Amino acid sequence: MAAPNSALNAYKQNSVTTASPGELTLMLYNGCLKFLTKAKHAIDDKNIQEKNTNIQKSQAIIAELMSTLNMDIEISKQMLPLYQYMNRRLIEANIKNDTAIIDEVIGLTTEFRDTWKQVIKITRQQQFSNAQQV
Repeated sequence: MAAPNSALNAYKQNSVTTASPGELTLMLYNGCLKFLTKAKHAIDDKNIQEKNTNIQKSQAIIAELMSTLNMDIEISKQMLPLYQYMNRRLIEANIKNDTAIIDEVIGLTTEFRDTWKQVIKITRQQQFSNAQQV
């Protein structure tokens, strides 16, 4: 079984190293959603350590998203407080073992992810269109 795992790890590593910045951001959103879902299940299973670990992983991703914002761009100035809010809510969810708060953060993260998917799609269409004109 080591060979399939090795191949999967190589594929994942290659996916990250060859991804565009936009695709990396999309991977971060998807990873955050994965960890938030795991945290919810851990709360349901009364597994406090697993809940804590997955909420902290989600918070680390949100911190990374915050650190990559270009504050010279207006939309970044609007996103930063939302990321900060999400982080505060996750602290609260962790303390209270509250899946409803995690659901709230999942909703916000999903909206960001879906919007980001659209941005990538539009950018690719524009790049393809520009390449056709050359």
